[in-house]
Amino acid sequence: MNEPVVGGLLPSLIMVLVQFEFAGMNIFSKLAMDSGMNPFIHVAYRQIFAFIVLAPIAYFVERGKRPPMTMAVLVQVFFCSIFGLTLNQITYFVGLKNSTPTIACALSNLLPALTFVLAVMFKQEDAKLKTLGGLAKLIGTLIAVAGAMILSMYHGPVVPIGESAIHLRAANNAVNDSARGTMIGPVLVIISALTWAIWFIIQAKMGNFYPAPYSTSALMLGMATVECSLFGVIMVPHKQEWSLFPSIRFVACVYGGVVCSGIGVCMMSWCIQRKGALFVSVFSPVLLVIVAVLSWVILREKLYLGTVLGSVLIVMGLYSVLWGKSKELEPHKVDTMEDIEMH
Repeated sequence: MNEPVVGGLLPSLIMVLVQFEFAGMNIFSKLAMDSGMNPFIHVAYRQIFAFIVLAPIAYFVERGKRPPMTMAVLVQVFFCSIFGLTLNQITYFVGLKNSTPTIACALSNLLPALTFVLAVMFKQEDAKLKTLGGLAKLIGTLIAVAGAMILSMYHGPVVPIGESAIHLRAANNAVNDSARGTMIGPVLVIISALTWAIWFIIQAKMGNFYPAPYSTSALMLGMATVECSLFGVIMVPHKQEWSLFPSIRFVACVYGGVVCSGIGVCMMSWCIQRKGALFVSVFSPVLLVIVAVLSWVILREKLYLGTVLGSVLIVMGLYSVLWGKSKELEPHKVDTMEDIEMH
């Protein structure tokens, strides 16, 4: 009786919980940065707290299972830390500061499309345009890119959904910031998704040579802690700027590091082991919906027509890419265009 639940319902419930965890990160981080916290400092503190949590987990879970570390693997871990953590989070949180949580989450759904493009470029994957799966991934990529362009360049009228009755003092600055509508925020979030896609390409190779995901993640976080701290000191050399007061700054850094980079990553790894990476990717739009609702309720964010249209297209593109990938993973499935015409 319990086995079907573990095999079916439990991973889904865990992934929904993960989306709520990451939604909270976006809201807390936005509030912290709108309180005056520099995003470079926020990212540095997040790596520190995440490393403190994940390092002991990696040590005990994979103790006695880790293969010997080689220089080649160490170099790959270093580049993973640069692209997957340092550049990814700096561009994302600077982009988040200059846009809204809804826009940032919507543009993050470009990840599967960008990963597909890079995988084809680096010959890790064949485009297979004569198959339904390959065609679906190409069309999905084009739809997602079109959605990103609309979301970034078209504002449109405000969607008439009214205003939230909740008024937080910490959210007053967020209302003003979200009205700026500059291009720099969306562009940086797109660059963040691109660096994350590059991380996937490097990680795919490294996983084949060093199958110890918690240990490599902890090592990446250790390297990223040093990298982000150096970036932070260079960009913000004044000591007073590193204060974790008001308390929303401390909450955002601890929450992002412990709950998301620590606990959240472990929860996703558990789901990937049992259901695969494709299953985990399907839940990405759930995060967008949760963040949109929380942004409206807590941050009193206005929802614009361009944001809605762009988000819908990006999600359509995401599912098209994921559907194409799932078709390719089906064994002994006849799906070439020639075979379909013959049938």
